[in-house]
Amino acid sequence: MTQKLASALYEGVVSHHRLRPKRHKLRYRVFSFLLDLDEIDALSSRLRLFSRNRFNLFSFHDADHGSIKAKGQKSGKSADLRPRVEAVLNAHDLGDCAHKIELLCYPRLLGFVFNPLSVYFCHRSDGSVGAVLYEVSNTFGDRHSYLIPAGPDGVDKKGVLRQSCAKGFYVSPFIDMEADYHFRIAMPGDTVAVAIRETDSKGAFLTAAFTGDRNALSDRNLLSAFIRYPLMTLKVVAGIHWEALLLWRKGMKFHKRPAPPPQSVTYVLANANEAAQAGKRSSQ
Repeated sequence: MTQKLASALYEGVVSHHRLRPKRHKLRYRVFSFLLDLDEIDALSSRLRLFSRNRFNLFSFHDADHGSIKAKGQKSGKSADLRPRVEAVLNAHDLGDCAHKIELLCYPRLLGFVFNPLSVYFCHRSDGSVGAVLYEVSNTFGDRHSYLIPAGPDGVDKKGVLRQSCAKGFYVSPFIDMEADYHFRIAMPGDTVAVAIRETDSKGAFLTAAFTGDRNALSDRNLLSAFIRYPLMTLKVVAGIHWEALLLWRKGMKFHKRPAPPPQSVTYVLANANEAAQAGKRSSQ
């Protein structure tokens, strides 16, 4: 009997809604993989259309994610991803959250991928989510992560996790660095949803979200996704630049790109960061 895998394919929609200073909306149909980091080799053996660290119609390359080198590993870019994520968790006393690590991301499609946001769900041995690692990449080749513990309350009864952090990494030339992220995640199940509300001293100015429905990772479903979303990962990058052109034509202001943070991961204290943000708002 074939063992049921935790990994899955989620098909859905990415949407962005910019509220100010210029209104702008976008909506694209996409799909994402949810990968249990302990199952990737099994998926590569089981599926003809998916491979790890080698070319295929769909593939996952460890080098596409993370920037931390774990002890005993020669290369932080090519080494197995799981020990690198474990190293991040251990460095912040969250080693108990490495029992199971799931990654929501785009796969490589015909060898190409760009992930604006990859989300790691880090589980304790009892199955609860103890931390989330948000890995952000920009089109300038930079990458930065925000590590946020789930806090004492964790996921609510509806399966929703809410977290916040101050922005510390340059992403869009049309967004100032003085901003905060507010995450709302409906944990992966039959569906998944990752929503981000971006705010500044005047309130919310941008919302972005991915919502998707779960499908099994099978060769049949992979081929179907390829037919319905051909060259999707290339279209992600093309779409980013196209939307940037539209924003520029609307007269959006450019913000100078600062140097990326010296550290690869920003650790955000659960709950304490909410209080700090509230104090920051009240003093303005």
